[in-house]
Amino acid sequence: MDKINKILIGTHNKGKFKEISDLLPKTIEKFSPESFNLDSPVENGKTFKENSEIKANFFCNKTNLITLSDDSGLEIESLNGDPGIHSARWAKKYGSFNKAMDEIINMVKEVKGNIKAQFVCSLTIQWPEGKKISELGVIKGKITSKKGENGFGYDPIFIPEGYTKTFAEMNYKEKLLIDHRYIAYNKLEKKIKTYF
Repeated sequence: MDKINKILIGTHNKGKFKEISDLLPKTIEKFSPESFNLDSPVENGKTFKENSEIKANFFCNKTNLITLSDDSGLEIESLNGDPGIHSARWAKKYGSFNKAMDEIINMVKEVKGNIKAQFVCSLTIQWPEGKKISELGVIKGKITSKKGENGFGYDPIFIPEGYTKTFAEMNYKEKLLIDHRYIAYNKLEKKIKTYF
């Protein structure tokens, strides 16, 4: 297998694109789906892993570039793991992430305040020859009222275990080096660093 000097980061989410870009070595040239005018594929997997593999396979086949794709979301214990793999779809359903967060806070209150939650990320890297590797990152924590202006998605309502601040209250670097995406990338990097 060739050394990785170019990679397509298979996400249209600008926050995810920046985080993944900043985790990868600076020497690698990074592309987004927009660089090739590509929409996202239908994500009909039943798990984060299946959806990250669907995206990696789609973008890799379309561009013939090594592709690193993310599928991630927020799982809330008292909501039976929802929004989970439908995290982005909930934001669309309620009109925005902001409105979806309000809904989540109300739902959690209704189920007697069990606020346990976790962020999950599956990262899949795929080579044009077909080889692929997936890794999962999980960070446990709890739901809170909206706090902070940083981050993206559901970051303002999630406090990771061992911390008193939400992801949205943390500065970018602080969050980047502890979150679910970092945990998944850290596992993946151990398997692919020989290609850097």
